Amino acid sequence: MEMGYMWMRRVRFGVNPLSLAMAYSSSATTLPCFPPHPLFSFTCFKPPPLISLPSSYGPRSISISTPSCCSSASSLLSLPENHDFPDGERGQTYTHLSKGSKVLLKGLNYAEFQEWVQSHGFRPGQALMLWKRLYGDNIWAHDIDELKGLNKDFKKMLSEHAELRALSLKDLLTASDGTRKILFALDDGLVIETVVIPCDRGRTTVCVSSQVGCAMNCQFCYTGRMGLRRHLTAAEIVEQAVYARRLLSGDVGSITNVVFMGMGEPFHNIENVIRAADIMVDEQGLHFSPRKVTVSTSGLVPQLKRFLHESKCALAVSLNATTDEVRNWIMPINRKYKLSFLLETLREELKFKNNYKVLFEYVMLAGINDSIEDAKRLIDLVKGIPCKINLISFNPHCGSQFRPSNDEKMIEFRNILAEGGCIVFMRFSRGDDQMAACGQLGNPGSSQAPLLRVPEQFRVALNLGV
Repeated sequence: MEMGYMWMRRVRFGVNPLSLAMAYSSSATTLPCFPPHPLFSFTCFKPPPLISLPSSYGPRSISISTPSCCSSASSLLSLPENHDFPDGERGQTYTHLSKGSKVLLKGLNYAEFQEWVQSHGFRPGQALMLWKRLYGDNIWAHDIDELKGLNKDFKKMLSEHAELRALSLKDLLTASDGTRKILFALDDGLVIETVVIPCDRGRTTVCVSSQVGCAMNCQFCYTGRMGLRRHLTAAEIVEQAVYARRLLSGDVGSITNVVFMGMGEPFHNIENVIRAADIMVDEQGLHFSPRKVTVSTSGLVPQLKRFLHESKCALAVSLNATTDEVRNWIMPINRKYKLSFLLETLREELKFKNNYKVLFEYVMLAGINDSIEDAKRLIDLVKGIPCKINLISFNPHCGSQFRPSNDEKMIEFRNILAEGGCIVFMRFSRGDDQMAACGQLGNPGSSQAPLLRVPEQFRVALNLGV
């Protein structure tokens, strides 16, 4: 294992981060035009702070990232092929997180919700009335005083044993194009971001986060610079959609679509993501159509298969490259689940789903993945997979090495795909002046995940020289 992987490792508290850093000091390299990497100077090395979580959060563990004295742009580390990536079945899950002795109701699906109400001596009908006040009837209640029409004893029980709110509003930013970015504070002091994207065609989308940070380290994504801080609970995921409707429906109209494309890799937090999606599509509650709830993944294949078997919601796969060489670099998860394995899995699994198309997302990076040859390879890669392709304009951010493909190149790429029989769309930036666009969410701070070594053939495209 090289130092470049330390940020991904789930390390128990008994391990000394400093000793790990000393062991792998020989792998540090530098970019021209940046100062020497300070990671291994003992006068400036500071192990990253430990994240302290309440005992109810489960096993205490952290993700190691580069220390606060390091410059993210100078951390260029190569990765071995056999790294043990996070697989979504280990680490922390927070399915039924409670606040103290109170149950967090938005973490329960309706069957559990009804069972909990009955366990306190109240009727199923009262559970339904409460459910509708949390999720429907344009109430979206956040506290007991907003629960109109419920009997006095029921409300008293709720005040003693239940918590209605999972998030606290920290800030609301509005971009010049009308996109809203909502910052939510969590109980442990961490912050997540949610985006609401209005559309002239009557469709408004809320983009929800599933983790604080992300362990995947996709090189073009700002959230990936954070490393993984923790998973979100199902309640914290659901509350983003509830809060968006409560806060903004009057301004932007009905919120009709949900995309799990905010902070985090949803399938790394598969338990809580499936649970949250199930709550969102409940007909008595938020009542989003399953076809309008889309969960995106970078390509965790076992969790992808589970999602297709257990959820009725839509699937998006972040592809972004047409060769393993490029995808290994810009999306390190490809070193565990190769392109051929990912696409063959989709080909096989979708045979058993009727009228179902996967959405392939393709972020256009100038000089990296936007050639005519890439477009032709992409046509061949997706053959036999019922799909749509979404070409996404790359959104620059601090420390990024990449540049967006220009509009002419994107149109040329689209036309080649269309001529090859693909259903293809183009998505241009929304909310980028408030860092609310695709790939711009989060706040990495001074402790950041490493940038990876750039393959020689792409150094000129990134203006790094040879």
